Amino acid sequence: MVSIKELPNRKEPLSPGHRACAGCGAPIVARQVILASPDPVVVVSATGCLEVTTTIFPYTAWNTPFLHNAFENSAATMSGVVAAYEALKKKGKIEGNINFVAFGGDGGTYDIGFQSLSGAMERGHNLLYVCYNNEAYMNTGIQRSGATPRGSNTTTEPAGKVRQGKIKFAKDLTQIIAAHNVPYVAQSIVGDWVDLTRKAEKAFSIKGAKFLNVLQPCRLGWAYNPEETCEIGRLAVDTGIWPSYEIENGILKITKKPKELKPVEIFLKKQARFRHLFKPGNEKIIEEIQNETNRRWGILLSNDGKQIF
Repeated sequence: MVSIKELPNRKEPLSPGHRACAGCGAPIVARQVILASPDPVVVVSATGCLEVTTTIFPYTAWNTPFLHNAFENSAATMSGVVAAYEALKKKGKIEGNINFVAFGGDGGTYDIGFQSLSGAMERGHNLLYVCYNNEAYMNTGIQRSGATPRGSNTTTEPAGKVRQGKIKFAKDLTQIIAAHNVPYVAQSIVGDWVDLTRKAEKAFSIKGAKFLNVLQPCRLGWAYNPEETCEIGRLAVDTGIWPSYEIENGILKITKKPKELKPVEIFLKKQARFRHLFKPGNEKIIEEIQNETNRRWGILLSNDGKQIF
């Protein structure tokens, strides 16, 4: 396990000269994950907030080898990079160990990149895929994605007279990827750097396909004060909205277990994307969110410590 004292001595993977919004969690995710690697890292990033804000031509904020690919094929591109590395290493043209990380937002992971991701996981390439999950297509105008929560206001499912934000609940991609029988899958947050670092470090230590789903509050699309990013991430765990857990070799383990979940309203009230839910007549939607949160949390609790895949 990497020590706190050791992290500052590692090479900074991402310089401060990027153009992410104030309070953006994506650079925090990228930096924390890569710092967890004891070996050199190669990065592939799908089109999205992280790529756009860190690689505006002719500049780059990356201090690692970096490859930008299309919106939908980050996992496929990294699969090819890993295959090339393994071939060159077998021929003796490369020495030493290199870790490979593919980044994608929820749009490029849950939706248009899912086929690519599923294929890479099923084939078992030795890579780590990290979804920085800001729960909508933030880079292209805050459109809803498969990760967008029930009731959230987006430009394609807006809150208005007919509807009150997104109708459906977000799909559980972490469990879907775990069902691919990969050796390691985990959820974490921006706001708990120890948890995120440890999970990334564990992922790097395991051979095969790994997946990290990191909740990344977006101060633009979620509409909150930029200094509250980490606090909102922690509230997501404390309310059960985004449980912190891992599945290693099919065994589920909750890594942060609140003694009692806080009401979801505490999380929702922090963000203007849910502001309409607190108008008279929308109480039922909040109740539905609370009930679904309780249901999913109850399933996790009942399976904690058990082999589920």
